Amino acid sequence: MTISSSLNAGVAGLNVNASRLATISDNIANSGTYGYKRAVADFSSMVIDQTRGSYSAGGVRVTTFRMVDEQGTLVNSDNPTDLAIAGRGMLPVTTLTAVDSDSGSFPLRLTTTGSFRPDSSGILRTDTGLVLMGWPAQPDGTIPDFARTTAEGLEPVRVNLNQFAGDPTTKVNLALNLPATATQAGESGDTLDFPVEYFDNLGTSQNLSLEMTPTVPASGAASNEWRIVIKDQAQNAATVGDFTVTFDSSQSGGGAISGVIDNSLTGPAAGGTGDYDPATGEIAVNVAGGGTMQLDIGRYNDTSGMTQLSDVFAPVSVNKNGSPVGNLSSVEVDANGYLQAIYDIGFTKTIYQIPVADVPNMNGLISQNNQTFEVSPESGSLFLWDAGEGPTGDMAGFTREESATDVAAELTQLIQTQRAYSSNAKVIQTVDEMLQETTNIKR
Repeated sequence: MTISSSLNAGVAGLNVNASRLATISDNIANSGTYGYKRAVADFSSMVIDQTRGSYSAGGVRVTTFRMVDEQGTLVNSDNPTDLAIAGRGMLPVTTLTAVDSDSGSFPLRLTTTGSFRPDSSGILRTDTGLVLMGWPAQPDGTIPDFARTTAEGLEPVRVNLNQFAGDPTTKVNLALNLPATATQAGESGDTLDFPVEYFDNLGTSQNLSLEMTPTVPASGAASNEWRIVIKDQAQNAATVGDFTVTFDSSQSGGGAISGVIDNSLTGPAAGGTGDYDPATGEIAVNVAGGGTMQLDIGRYNDTSGMTQLSDVFAPVSVNKNGSPVGNLSSVEVDANGYLQAIYDIGFTKTIYQIPVADVPNMNGLISQNNQTFEVSPESGSLFLWDAGEGPTGDMAGFTREESATDVAAELTQLIQTQRAYSSNAKVIQTVDEMLQETTNIKR
């Protein structure tokens, strides 16, 4: 009956506008909630098959979802581990309950922003119990290869602000000038000693001793040749390198290294370059503690390393990495998602990488409490990107993402919804009056 279908359509109209009112209420209530994604109610008509000469109202149905791909405004904060994504992508998190259970299983949740701070156990978490997840770095600060289509390998990020760490020296750049006149006939051939400080695996200051002795010819032209013996004082002055370095005396490349011979090589290999790499200009030496250190003396025909010019011995510059033991003072996250531990002696070390999660259809994610989301069949499969690569944006520390709610737009929709609700109520009232007239016909 057409009049009955009108009543049903009016009731459906009341229901869908009530749903829209609920989404508007949620949006306005969360206009100050960081990372909140706006809820939307979409209407679609229902059509009932018609017969010629009659019409039956089908009414309206509602579909509600969240606009997860809409980003709120990014605002600055004073906490280095307040994180947001400047663009597409989400942060991987888990629940504090899962971490406390020690089950080793961490249900994956996704969020676009969070204020993470270390708790009493050093775990980076929010006040609402969301724990930041990341890939742990190896002791040397490198990140192993992990699967990108699964959360396996991710673990709760733990930062202990009361820990010590050392930074052993792995490379030293030597820019020394040796006196060319010392290789001329009649010179004394005295050895030049030059100490080079390094830090061992335990953060202790040690010294390498470079003993540089010129080759003095009995007569004739200068040899332009030096024997360089490298001794490690931490190993009772044991010799860890013995090389003969020849310098160019030509007009075009005068003063630059032209040849390096490893004096420790014997037999068929004698005269080779040994541990000297001409491509990098580095000599590999084994120092105390079993570590390998690269001494960069310069490449062939390169005057930025060790040179032989004039009559002056001059250490132009000696640069090394490494530092003594320091105390962890703070942590920061860079644009690529690397969590850097900053020590009070000035060196930094990568301890975690925070990936950026992405799915093909972000609006298909399942909404959970505390502005978190779960992957669903509608969202598509998860992929973990390095921040700033692929479709994802950079990771921003000292930053929060504000609510995506536009209060002015929501208030406008509130007025529209109120009018639509009143109109549907009027339809029901009219149908009721018409049915009453039908009933009065019998009287």
